Amino acid sequence: MLSFPGIGPGVGARLLAEMGDDRIRFVTAGGLKAYAGAASITRASGKRKYVGRRFVKNNRLNHAGHLWAFATLTHSAGANAHYRRRRAAGDWHAQALRHLFNRMLGQLHYCLLARAPFDEAIAFPPAAAPELASP
Repeated sequence: MLSFPGIGPGVGARLLAEMGDDRIRFVTAGGLKAYAGAASITRASGKRKYVGRRFVKNNRLNHAGHLWAFATLTHSAGANAHYRRRRAAGDWHAQALRHLFNRMLGQLHYCLLARAPFDEAIAFPPAAAPELASP
């Protein structure tokens, strides 16, 4: 866990304590994201669609994740670029941090199951440059 940017001893201990030490407790990354409150809720009917944040979640894990995502902005260029893209798209600060936390939780879930350290090049691949149209 300490290979992830922004995770120090305090935040890492809180994340581990709230997630538990059983690697197969959360079968999918989506389950972990929902438990932490990082995944959004989508309610759709025939005419309306609502996408919002979760209110029922593990508050201690969610708070540690907010701190983790905020600390990641200064320790990871890829995470900072992801956050800036979300802000440019119109997300509020808290929305962009929650989205970054959601993405980092997916990476954490993979790394814990695969027993692999975090790799910035895999987590945040460089964005493809837009192709210029030929005249």
